[in-house]
Amino acid sequence: MMYTQVITFLFSEMALQTMSESVYLGLCLQIGTTQQVAFRRDLRDIKEFLMHKVKRLNQSVTVLSGSRREGFRFMDSDFDIMIWPNNHPVLWDFSQATLYNTHRYCPIVCDNLESPPGFTLLWLPFLRADIYVILSCVRINGALYISSAMYRDNTCTLACPDFTVHGPCSSGRDVASGTECDGAYCFASDFWPPSASSWKDRCHSWPPTYVVDDIIRSGCHFVAIGHKLGKHAENEWRISFSQAEQQLVYAMNHTQFLTYGLLKFFVKEFNKGKSEEEKLLCSYHMKTTIFWAIQQNTIAHWCPQNLLAGFWVCFKLL
Repeated sequence: MMYTQVITFLFSEMALQTMSESVYLGLCLQIGTTQQVAFRRDLRDIKEFLMHKVKRLNQSVTVLSGSRREGFRFMDSDFDIMIWPNNHPVLWDFSQATLYNTHRYCPIVCDNLESPPGFTLLWLPFLRADIYVILSCVRINGALYISSAMYRDNTCTLACPDFTVHGPCSSGRDVASGTECDGAYCFASDFWPPSASSWKDRCHSWPPTYVVDDIIRSGCHFVAIGHKLGKHAENEWRISFSQAEQQLVYAMNHTQFLTYGLLKFFVKEFNKGKSEEEKLLCSYHMKTTIFWAIQQNTIAHWCPQNLLAGFWVCFKLL
């Protein structure tokens, strides 16, 4: 009896590996081969590099984010972009202001003493700023702070009058391409958050050390939405690791990337026909799940033969 069970197990393993290889090939047709995905990423990286080379101070920086930046090209994908002023760097400590020429730059300082983890207030120590920032300021304990709700509304109504507010983003249709677009007007910091310093200690096997170092050097962003239960919900900003997430996706091998794509297909089917209030899962949950699955070494070898096994691990983790 035991011998029969072993034979059955081996055949089922072989069948699963054969199915995985077939799904891998099908996903390559749907999502793209290694070369196609790499070409999409390189093309966008080069374009943004050249655009940023000609940017002047006091101009906004615009970068593509979301699934298109990661290398996906789904038929119903919208464009996700992040826009931030390059003359308003965010500091974690006022002493970091010495690294900037304050005659040219107008630094913003984090104040997260009364905010939940992952959120902060943004203090404006120098009483000068861009027009959208000035119009979005409120007084808290006598100091000038940038209100996330006011900044979100001002950038949406003034910069994009045809767009509507959706979470931390302005949502609408791009006039040039006719594509649905989500724009997050935010701020950027050249520094990694001190509260996230322990992340580096978890990265023993993945991602590679050079990716970890590059992520930490790249800092983070602040998007205009507060914690619903926070003391300053209308004025708080959420720390965003969108740029770090993109670099982590770039660090995946192709089987991991296609598993992530399969999870995205799953969540689309799961949410089909549901209203926004009924949707319990989103693509961000899928991304978080695949990151944890890779970092925890749940699969010994992420290869085409193990694609479905990797998907099942992620499904159970989810």
